[in-house]
Amino acid sequence: MEDYLENYFVKNGKKLNLKDWPTLIDPLYKNKMDYQKLLKEQIIKMSKAQDLHYATNRNALLIIFQGMDAAGKDSTIKHVMSGINPQGCQVMSFKHPTATELEHDFLWRTTRVLPERGQIGIFNRSYYEEVLITRVHPEILKGESLKNDIHKIKNIWLDRYLSINNLEKHLHQNGTRVIKFFLHLSYNEQKVRFLERIDNLRKNWKFNVDDLNEREHWDDYKKAYEKCLSATSNRNSPWYIIPADDKFNTRLIVAKIILQTFKSFKMQYPKSDKGRLLELKELRRRLSQES
Repeated sequence: MEDYLENYFVKNGKKLNLKDWPTLIDPLYKNKMDYQKLLKEQIIKMSKAQDLHYATNRNALLIIFQGMDAAGKDSTIKHVMSGINPQGCQVMSFKHPTATELEHDFLWRTTRVLPERGQIGIFNRSYYEEVLITRVHPEILKGESLKNDIHKIKNIWLDRYLSINNLEKHLHQNGTRVIKFFLHLSYNEQKVRFLERIDNLRKNWKFNVDDLNEREHWDDYKKAYEKCLSATSNRNSPWYIIPADDKFNTRLIVAKIILQTFKSFKMQYPKSDKGRLLELKELRRRLSQES
């Protein structure tokens, strides 16, 4: 892994304190025009990598985005993936589970929509919500049709980390690479973005009282993320903590990590054997004889 990416990689099992991770770093660009140029270059490279990924049809790529409200998950997906062919990519957003989803285990609703080989799957929030919001609001467990008093069992979070790690290990062994981004937003920057959503009429729809209520649990979410990231990050399915106070930086870093992941696939276009070349030669002959 490049030293550049190592700065954002979370080491498994190591005690994590988000205060040690910056939410803002020096700009990776000179000005807005330079940012647009750099991102465009990344997008072009990503488009070529996706085309090769689709043609190779050997691996699947699952990209997970998590973060506090207003961390920039939607905008990062929108800008970084803007050059991706929609036929080879599916974005899924997971909010409150439906009644049907609650009748299944906590991994069911996401495993149903995992990407196929040659495809890119993007989860805007994911099964990790079940060790984040559910940990902050354990009363949610009462609605999950679990065995009696499971919400009182202290080991439920460790059990869920184990289930997640086993799932991601299984996916990796069977050709699906999982990379996970935690967009690390500061408390003050969230306030700035919330106020913008209130003051800008075109952004009013993005804000409601639930967002403000959840902000009151900031420290609880921070602790839940610290435990989750440390327990579920490894080289095969890594967590990256991305400084999110500067959206331009966030997008450039995320794009670089995705490109580096594609590079690790060591892809090449399928080569034609002798039989295939003879078949193509015959098909060409038939086309050439058309009047």
